[in-house]
Amino acid sequence: MFCEIPDLLSGDEVARLREIAAGLRFVDGRVTNPDSRVKNNLQGQPGDPQHELASKILMDGLRRNARFIAFAFPKMVAPPALSLYRPGMNYGAHADAAFLPIGARPLRADLSCTVFLNEPSSYEGGELSVRLGSREVDFKLPPGAAILYPSTTIHQVKPVTAGERLCGITFIESDIVDRTGRELLFELNDILATEGDRLTWEARTRLSHVATSLHRQWGDAG
Repeated sequence: MFCEIPDLLSGDEVARLREIAAGLRFVDGRVTNPDSRVKNNLQGQPGDPQHELASKILMDGLRRNARFIAFAFPKMVAPPALSLYRPGMNYGAHADAAFLPIGARPLRADLSCTVFLNEPSSYEGGELSVRLGSREVDFKLPPGAAILYPSTTIHQVKPVTAGERLCGITFIESDIVDRTGRELLFELNDILATEGDRLTWEARTRLSHVATSLHRQWGDAG
């Protein structure tokens, strides 16, 4: 299941991130994946104070977004990074690493997140393409919008042929390891949030009991 968030960032935040990117030093994206044969992009210089500021802006957007929290059940979120693609750059088909060396212990990548920062019309190509069975689903969203998708999926960023593709990327460890359980619980909670007022109080209480019990059974708070 995919989750689109159309308004993760405000217009002011997008403008600020573009301003930061304009003066930021970008390095070979393989700095975070040196063995990759398909990664051909640029990434903000790790440790640069301006890149850390950009990361904070992106993280703040995620932390305050109710839909992100409801869908991801976030336990840990990797510090977001700015990623840049210029003409001729792409990221070939791959699945994201299972564990990322972040903080006191590795982060298990359950979900991947791309936050789009440029107008789709400002660059050609550069679609995020996620394989779904025998088909591919392409995403090229407006600035400030984000897409969440399972890190286990094979996906790619198609070649940019004109303009520049600027985005933020991060990875999320969910407190619900099982993908099917996480998606079912999201649907159940979403029904409660959107349709709960139409239910009798007894029905709503029973449905809430099921949701919280499943979360308790499937969740990993440790």
